[in-house]
Amino acid sequence: MEFSHQPVLLAETLAALSVRPEGIYLDGTAGGGGHSAAILAQLSSGRLICVDQDPDAIAVLRERFAHQPAVSVVQSNFAAIPAILHQLNIEKVDGVLLDIGVSSHQLDTAERGFSYHYDAPLDMRMQQSGTTAAELVNTLPYQELVHILFAYGEETFARQIARAIERERTKEPIQTTVQLAEIVKAAYPAAKRHDKHPARKTFQALRIAVNHELDRLSEGLDGAFEALSVGGRLAVITFHSLEDRLVKQRMASWCTGCTCPKDFPVCVCGKTPRARLVLKKPAEASAQELAENPRSRSAKLRCCEKVK
Repeated sequence: MEFSHQPVLLAETLAALSVRPEGIYLDGTAGGGGHSAAILAQLSSGRLICVDQDPDAIAVLRERFAHQPAVSVVQSNFAAIPAILHQLNIEKVDGVLLDIGVSSHQLDTAERGFSYHYDAPLDMRMQQSGTTAAELVNTLPYQELVHILFAYGEETFARQIARAIERERTKEPIQTTVQLAEIVKAAYPAAKRHDKHPARKTFQALRIAVNHELDRLSEGLDGAFEALSVGGRLAVITFHSLEDRLVKQRMASWCTGCTCPKDFPVCVCGKTPRARLVLKKPAEASAQELAENPRSRSAKLRCCEKVK
């Protein structure tokens, strides 16, 4: 099986992680192994743990690293990092990478149902188990649909789209990506249909809801940071504002020290920073990378180092 996923911000990520040859590193979203292979190439006596929730990715990773004794491949969500390390008898790691995006393989494999560009079952499950996007679209009440579209897709026309879905599903079940894309397009104001694809935000919102992505990201950030040894680094690549905002705020909270009012003569809260930012501003794709891989256009890399 081929698992196409061109690693984004590869040079920037390796520089941010500052890989130690003898270190232990965890790639929490290993995908096809692009970032993982680059990390492994910089290890000598170190160890690499490749984690992914997608069975297709796991099959490729196991084949790719079959003859690499320094690599452990684990099928799981990165939100379970503490449990994964416990199972492997590892206390702390020197670096964690989280690439919070849909892989090219997932987007380009029509039957996975992630893309509105292909006519396929409306699925969107990264783990290939659990509730599908079709089930959400056909069963959720109007208000819940509005919430998902607005909160996870930042969709201005969430109410119009939810009404259209509610109306159309009474005629026949909404089972395919093209069905849903056409419903969304028809619900959009005519003047807005030619900006970007009208279904883009709806598909993003449903994918996030199906996979509980923001909840898993929040849990994964905390688990990854706690798993770091002092001096260890957490690098996170995001692809939309909701994810990036969460990562930015969480890293800022770890980097915050005393919160006492400025007029206090001495600190009474006792808080000291637990991390420092490695990158003051997020790294973004270069002009060359954008030309070679247009899907990197929205990628942002943030990185912090644990100091306490």
